[in-house]
Amino acid sequence: MIKGFDPIICEGCKILILGSIPSIASLSKQEYYAHPSNRFWRLMGVLLGEEVQDYASKQNLLLSHSIALWDVIDMCEREGSLDSAIENEVSNDIAWLIDRYPKIELIICNGKKAYQVFCKQFPALWDMAVYCPSTSAANAGSSFEDLLLAWGKYITK
Repeated sequence: MIKGFDPIICEGCKILILGSIPSIASLSKQEYYAHPSNRFWRLMGVLLGEEVQDYASKQNLLLSHSIALWDVIDMCEREGSLDSAIENEVSNDIAWLIDRYPKIELIICNGKKAYQVFCKQFPALWDMAVYCPSTSAANAGSSFEDLLLAWGKYITK
C-alpha cells in the first residue's frame, strides 16, 4: 500500500485542487507533483503570474491565491506511477475537509482518475466539482496550451 500526503490548505482557501495520489517521484521527494515532466507547477506559475522553484515557494504560491491541494485517494496499491494501475483505493475524506474549510467553493479534479473517484465517493459534492485535463506527462493528448485554456477558466491571478 502506498499512502498520500496531508493537504496543503489554509482557512482562506476557496479552491481545492484534487489529484489522484502521488507518483513514485513525488513519494520519494515527499512533494506534490515532483516529477520533472509533470506540468502542474509550471501551469500554476503561468496562470498565477509567478515563477517559483523551491517547494515551499510553490506551496505559498497556491495558498497566497486561496488554493488548496490534496488527493482524492489516501492510499492504494499501485505498480509504477500510472493512474490506470491503481487498485484497492481508499479515499481521503473530502466531505470532512469541505466542512472543516467552509470557504471552499470549487473543487478542480486534476485528471480523469481523480474525477472518477471523486464522483463515485462524493456524489453530494458533485455540484462543486469540475474536471480539468491531467497535468501529467502521461496525458500526451493535452498540450501545455490546452492545459492553459482548460485550467485558466478556474485559476486566475
